[in-house]
Amino acid sequence: MAGLSTSPASIVLVHGGFVDGAGWEGVYNLLKKDGYVVSIVQNPTTSLADDVAVTRLAIAQAQGPVVLVGHSYGGAVITEAGTDPKVAGLVYVTAFAPDKGESVDTLIKSAPPGAPVPPILPPQNGFLFLDREKFRDSFAADVGEAKAAFLADSQVPWGAAALAGTISEPAWKTKPSWYLIVTEDRMIPPPAQRQMAARAGATVAEVAGSHAIYVSKPEFVAAVIAKAAKSVSSAKAA
Repeated sequence: MAGLSTSPASIVLVHGGFVDGAGWEGVYNLLKKDGYVVSIVQNPTTSLADDVAVTRLAIAQAQGPVVLVGHSYGGAVITEAGTDPKVAGLVYVTAFAPDKGESVDTLIKSAPPGAPVPPILPPQNGFLFLDREKFRDSFAADVGEAKAAFLADSQVPWGAAALAGTISEPAWKTKPSWYLIVTEDRMIPPPAQRQMAARAGATVAEVAGSHAIYVSKPEFVAAVIAKAAKSVSSAKAA
């Protein structure tokens, strides 16, 4: 059968705000060990349009069907970039999954009552940072103290324009999706995660951990991604 020659899925990892792609290293190593071709997008996080453009470059370079993975704000990026015909599936890792016309900003403003308020400092020349003193508690509570301090001190300025970027056509409406709900996240409230996952019709997995789950529990995150990759590869072969 011709379908049996279909290439296995490639995996493209997209980071969120305040961090860069280096945090994916643990997940990357595990997926590479399992034989996957993996690339990591380095978003400038200046605007949604810029980040989508950079992500589409990685999609264009990938071989075979692509599983697009987004963490946090990276979920908005994959929602917009995932309409590319090469993208066969989306994986949201405690990530925003906006609908048409929504932005990360509108989703943050509609957070459930009583949800923790991320310690985002006032904008500086159009860019945002998290309070370094509160970074670990809010973003990386289950990451070792030294690693969490490194993440806090190496923050990437997050452009306010990126938060305001709206989705034109959400890829999750036409592509299969998976969503990893992180039950102790203090950046994106778990009830909001569940609502977005349900709206997208995503296959859901849950794990206890912080917003930086991809750093603290790479084995669990890699397993969810691998499951999605096997699913889309099987579907393509059929």
